[in-house]
Amino acid sequence: MNHPYPIMMNLSGRRCLVVGGGAVAERKVKSLLQAGAHVTIVSTEFTEGLMEMENHADVVLYRQTFDPLIMIDKSSDFTAYILVVAATNDAKVNAHVHEIASRNGQLVNVVDQPQLSSFIVPSVVRRGKLVIAVSTGGASPSAARKFAQELDNAYGEEYETYLDFLSDLRLLIQSRVADKQARQRVFKEMLEWDVLAKIRDGTFESWKEKLYITLEKEPWMQE
Repeated sequence: MNHPYPIMMNLSGRRCLVVGGGAVAERKVKSLLQAGAHVTIVSTEFTEGLMEMENHADVVLYRQTFDPLIMIDKSSDFTAYILVVAATNDAKVNAHVHEIASRNGQLVNVVDQPQLSSFIVPSVVRRGKLVIAVSTGGASPSAARKFAQELDNAYGEEYETYLDFLSDLRLLIQSRVADKQARQRVFKEMLEWDVLAKIRDGTFESWKEKLYITLEKEPWMQE
């Protein structure tokens, strides 16, 4: 049995196509915009939320039925979109989008039809730099949402501050500690510090200031 290959995809500045103008399409568009994508939306009708996005710099709305030619960059004859989402309430249209995208070699997601999708979108929990994705491989999207909700409850907002701290300190150590083994030792030690508890009880900022002062005195820290 083949298993899906999980990836984190950089869509910043990349062109994506969403076919459909309903509530599901609106959710897909919002998540693509959060990823920094440029999104083209094709539908004969749009939700109020999608209409409000019409003046967004990264959104183009086409009020028309789906036309395969829209998926081709006319200036180069190459495919115009790196990623395509079929989110209409018409199974025939969704299947047509899948057929054209697959023929063009484009990644395509057909909502609620994993068998027609080259990728599926997992349920996601976000805490700043922390991203936890949950998928059941299309077996039960409801179960995936339930698991994601449990993770959402388990990983509070303090994890955003925690990951920002680890990221900043890692960059500092990388720039100031020449010895690779010393760097790796500090990286491991960082995970043993009870930082989350300090964030929760409000003592984190004062502790962090003292930590940086202490680190500056370490012999392996270089100017």
